[in-house]
Amino acid sequence: MLARLAVAALLASATITAVAPNPASDGDAGEFVAVTFDEPTNTTGWTLADSNDAANLPNRTLSGAVALSTQPAAARNRTDLPVVGLNGSLALANGGETVELRAGNATVDELAYANAPTAERWNGSEWTPLGASSFAPFAAANVSVSAFALPDAAGPPIQTLESADQRLFLAGYTFTSARATRALAAAAERGVDVRVLVEGGVAGGAPSPEDQRLDALRAAGVEVRVLDGERARYSFHHAKYAVADDRAVVLSENWKPSGSGGHGNRGWGVTVADSTVADHLAGVFRADTNWADAKSWETVRENFTVVDGEPATESYPTRFPQVDAEADGVRVLVAPDNARSGVRDLVASAEESLVVEQASLDRNGAFTNWTIDAARRGVRVRVLLSGKWYVRADNRNTTERLNRVAAEESLNLDAKLVEPRSRFEKVHVKGAVVDGERALVGSLNWNEHAATENREVVVVVEDDAVADYFQRAFRADWRGGAWRLPVALAAVVAVAAVAAAACARRIEFGGDSDVGRDGFWQESRE
Repeated sequence: MLARLAVAALLASATITAVAPNPASDGDAGEFVAVTFDEPTNTTGWTLADSNDAANLPNRTLSGAVALSTQPAAARNRTDLPVVGLNGSLALANGGETVELRAGNATVDELAYANAPTAERWNGSEWTPLGASSFAPFAAANVSVSAFALPDAAGPPIQTLESADQRLFLAGYTFTSARATRALAAAAERGVDVRVLVEGGVAGGAPSPEDQRLDALRAAGVEVRVLDGERARYSFHHAKYAVADDRAVVLSENWKPSGSGGHGNRGWGVTVADSTVADHLAGVFRADTNWADAKSWETVRENFTVVDGEPATESYPTRFPQVDAEADGVRVLVAPDNARSGVRDLVASAEESLVVEQASLDRNGAFTNWTIDAARRGVRVRVLLSGKWYVRADNRNTTERLNRVAAEESLNLDAKLVEPRSRFEKVHVKGAVVDGERALVGSLNWNEHAATENREVVVVVEDDAVADYFQRAFRADWRGGAWRLPVALAAVVAVAAVAAAACARRIEFGGDSDVGRDGFWQESRE
């Protein structure tokens, strides 16, 4: 018998791929060890052991990736892998140890780990939250898209919600929009499968009246879930998107009047009419809702608190109506899975020009350094950041660093803070345009925490018309637009403008200017 086990050990090919010693449960119930069997393997006589105990694997054949646990029922709530029960006692140490997979007396594989964070798993190189996804970038070709800038074009987000016939999944950070609430409730009444997922630990507190909006959705039959708790996989669920049948909308803005409602923020968004893109985002949504940290609204309602605030009601001119296009391609990136590397590669691909518009940008962060690297390659770079009071000092430090590097190294790089004037209330964009051909749109703030700890969704659209649309919006924000004047003064200015136009028809300013890409880049530094 021992000889047979020794031969089996020599022939075996199995790898310990992860351990989860601290699964956020009483007595660490449900801890497990993930093992991959490269080929069908009879595990009779096999054990899983640490320095103190050993538990027996079942007397049967195992293959593929499985999770081994002495408490399989509890483990099934903590992993998507097939769970295989062990016989015996084995308690993994939260303080760290080495786990061995043995065939008889021979060690097939082993994995060591140090202090185990709560509700995370160790794969030999890093700890990741239990239940965290591992999506790869998703690409689709020849896709119908519509690009829109907020607050100018507030119709597309709501129109997408109103168009649903079969499924409607909305993901957000915060949710206070009355229009979106009505659209979701109406869809549910039509028999559409409507589901909503929002963040439960909003920084500073969820805005009022989010609790009332979510109450109304539940009353209408909408499934509402809130991501929060000690087993939360992400620091924040910060994504802002919706899937409606075979269409999807991805934007930088929260589902509230100042965001998706068009009553405040400068934001960017795209709608994508493609079933494969919609299915991929629906898969992201299901992955985020089908885990223990996605709690039903009923279970969190009692302790859900909101902070008072006045809803945005300001109206702004429409200088950038939506633009429709047939894009060569669309690529979906999600954080923390792949968005950081996706943005890095996009910036690295710039050969001629790069414009970046962000709510904030870390002075010495990797994203900032990537933009500098682009300028050092000879790329023309412009960076525009919010000047809002709560980020003004930090953003000014970033722009000063960028401009100092540009001056010291004679780079074609310029950075400054936005002056919204009367065109919008503040910048909330998280976007970029590369070479006038590719546009990045979505929820990802360009910092390490967002890229590695949050759930974020962004899309890269490969289309000249879409890229030009966002670049024109960027140009208008860069130049600052015009102040909104009192009516009496506006009349006087209008008369003067008519006279001036007769002798200066070719002089135009703002995002709808006919000045081409070269004209923008040839501007003197301001």
